[in-house]
Amino acid sequence: MAGKFIDIKAKDGGDFQGYLALPPSGKGPGLMILQEIFGVNKSIRATADYFAEEGYVVLAPDMFWRLESRVELSYTQEDSGKAFAYYKNFDFGNAVADMTATVDHLKGMAEVKGQGKGGETQVAALGYCLGGALAYQAAAHCGIAAAAAYYGVAIETQLDVADKIKCPVAFHFGGADEHVPMQAVEQIQKKFESREEILINVYEGAPHAFANRYRDTYNKPAAGMAHSRTIALLRGVMGPNYDLEKLWDMHCYYEFATRDVDATMATMVAEPYVNHIPTMTGGVGSDDLHRFYKNHFVNANPDDTALIPVSRTVGADRVVDEMIFAFTHDREIDWMLPGVPPTGKRVEVPVVAIINFRGDKLYHEHIYWDQASVLVQIGLLDPKKYPVAGGETTKKMLDETLPSNTLMQKWAENTPNAAE
Repeated sequence: MAGKFIDIKAKDGGDFQGYLALPPSGKGPGLMILQEIFGVNKSIRATADYFAEEGYVVLAPDMFWRLESRVELSYTQEDSGKAFAYYKNFDFGNAVADMTATVDHLKGMAEVKGQGKGGETQVAALGYCLGGALAYQAAAHCGIAAAAAYYGVAIETQLDVADKIKCPVAFHFGGADEHVPMQAVEQIQKKFESREEILINVYEGAPHAFANRYRDTYNKPAAGMAHSRTIALLRGVMGPNYDLEKLWDMHCYYEFATRDVDATMATMVAEPYVNHIPTMTGGVGSDDLHRFYKNHFVNANPDDTALIPVSRTVGADRVVDEMIFAFTHDREIDWMLPGVPPTGKRVEVPVVAIINFRGDKLYHEHIYWDQASVLVQIGLLDPKKYPVAGGETTKKMLDETLPSNTLMQKWAENTPNAAE
C-alpha cells in the first residue's frame, strides 16, 4: 500500500483515523472513499491508492471507529458475520458528522488543490455497499461537489433526503444484485427522473460488489464501465484534467519515430499492459512489456511504417483512435505476423486503438485490426475461398461511396430491378 493512516478530529471530540493516499504529483482534488461493512480493509486501501493514481488526494475514514477502531475484515463467512454485526449497530447520524469532519479535514489540507468555478476548494465522495449509501448521505449533508454510489444498500429507504442533494451523483447498480433488487433501483430512478445531474447506471448481470477485485463477485466489464463514468463525473466537476491526446501522441512518437523503449515505458503507469487482440501479443506488467517492446515491437517494425489518423474520440480516461497502419512486409513482424517470413508485400489495414489512462499515464492499450485482411494482402489467405477482403477494406473505410456488400453473393438477387 502506498498510503498511511492519519488522525481526523471528530466533531464531538476525540480523533478517529483514515487512510490517506496522495497522487504522484503530491496534490490534487480531494476525494473521500467510504468503506463497505468490512472496514478500511485491503480492498478499500487498494481503491484509495488506485484513485490517488488518478490524481486525487484520497482519504478513507474509519466509519466504524465508534464501535471499534480500525476494523479490518476479510470476505470469509466468519468475517461476514462480524461485518453484519457492525452494520446492525451502525449509526447514520454519527456517520454524517464523521463524514463532514473528513470533508473538512481534506479541505484544510495543503495538498488538496481542486478548485470549483467560484475558486473554492472542492471534495467529492464515493463509496461501496454501505459506503454507497454513505456517499448518498454525504451528497445531502456534507457539502461535497459530487458523489458516486456503488451498489448502495437501502438507499430506497432514504429518499426523504433526496431533495437536499444539490450536486451531481452517479449511482452504479448491478442488474443481478441480491442486496439491491431492481425494485429498489426503480424507486430511486423514479425519485430522480427529473434530475439530469443524477445518473443511474445499471450493469446487466452484474452482482453485488461487482467493483471489488478482492471478491468472487468481481465483474471486470461492469467495474471498468463504472470507473470510467465515475472518473468522467469527477473530472467534469473538479478535475484534474489532462491532455490525453498529447500524452498518447508522445507515446506513439517514442514507439514509431525515435524508437526509444525506455521513453515509451516512461509514458505508462508502473504496471501497464498492452493487448493486441487479433494475435494476443503484448505484455502484462512492466518487465514483460519492456521485453516485448524491446525485442518484438519498437525495434521490429519496418522502416516505412506509417500511422495515418482517420478519427479520434477523447473521453475522460481514454482515447479511441481509428487509423490506418501501413508498412512493407520486409521483415518478420512478431507482434502482427509471428513466425511469418517477410514477403515484401505492401500492407494497409484499418486499426482501432483503445487507450486507457490512469491519471496522466497510460494504463493499458487494446488494439484491434482485421487479421484476415492482413493475411490476404501478404498472400497467405485466398479471398476467393473465404468471405474476406484485403486492401479493399482500407479503401472502403476512406471512401464510403465504394461498393458495399461485394462479398455477399445474394446481394444482387434483391436489387430494386430484381424480379419479385
